[in-house]
Amino acid sequence: MNSLSHHVEMEDVKISRKKPVYPVTTALQKYLRSYQRDVRMPIGYGDLIDFHETIPVIDKNGKDTLWETPLYSPHAQENLYNGLKILYAQLKASGNIRIVEHKYIDRIEYCAFGNTHPFRIRIVNRLNDVYDYFYVKQADASRIYGLELEQIISPNQVNYLVDGQTLMEEHIVGIPGDVFAKSLMHNPDYNPKRIAKEFVKFNERCIITLLGDMRAYNFVMQITPDFDDFQFRIRGIDFDQQFYEGNPKVYMPQFFKDNLPYVQLCMEHLTDRTVLQYQQEERSSIVHRVRSERHRIAALRDVSNTEELSTQANVKQLREGYARYYKNNHYLTCRTMTDIIELNVKNVIRQVKS
Repeated sequence: MNSLSHHVEMEDVKISRKKPVYPVTTALQKYLRSYQRDVRMPIGYGDLIDFHETIPVIDKNGKDTLWETPLYSPHAQENLYNGLKILYAQLKASGNIRIVEHKYIDRIEYCAFGNTHPFRIRIVNRLNDVYDYFYVKQADASRIYGLELEQIISPNQVNYLVDGQTLMEEHIVGIPGDVFAKSLMHNPDYNPKRIAKEFVKFNERCIITLLGDMRAYNFVMQITPDFDDFQFRIRGIDFDQQFYEGNPKVYMPQFFKDNLPYVQLCMEHLTDRTVLQYQQEERSSIVHRVRSERHRIAALRDVSNTEELSTQANVKQLREGYARYYKNNHYLTCRTMTDIIELNVKNVIRQVKS
């Protein structure tokens, strides 16, 4: 990998804005059922999308948020709100509706900007005004594979459920990466080396799992106070560009202009040696997680390898790019994006053993 401590190369990495939404197949549904991700929902994405007009959502500074408030008839709204409360109970408590007895749906917001055109739901506890969010989206198979890889290979837990072509996701709490870089990165209470270390590890995970388009606004920073310092964790929140693109740099957050503050932090505070150390730490953690979940990742591989989740041109471009990047011609034999991820993981296992 190009060192983040003494090398920086920013470019306008191109992302396909017209990536198709891949349907959930019978084989994927079977996999989801095996791992308790499949559930029968009282309402689906089709019910939420049945609106006639929207009102733009403006933030407190008068700026368009790119979210909109859909307008429903009173009867449809009542049915939707009741169904959404049950969805929340399914997501948070395996369907135990007692957790929503004192909660109400405060608002529904719709985003036409994203690939899966998500709905963001705000649910509030009327006893203390504490609120939470969750999302209802079109079920995109490649996005689901991204969520599964995040669950298996990253140190993060993800919570989502699928019913046919409807995907429901838990809100991932954190400070948006662009907001953190602009306003909080240089907080004197924060150790910049810890932030840089986390960006190196996040960069490594994306390269291995082919999680693309991790610009600063597509990940969040989670900050945890420790007894003598703060710990940092970067988490991806947008899996729309999971192993679709052919350009290898799409899977390397270090190359996005939006992430320049993080790259500069690495350059200022890390050496080549420490960058390599953090990469090796992350690879060792990945090996441990893969071994613990070897049956699950094998089942995921078997299902995803039977599906068309990108174009042959993209697969060809990526395998050739990774062959050059790793100086390993074994990538040239990969037929699918799944093959490339599998080879990435096998190479990591070999590196840790050696």
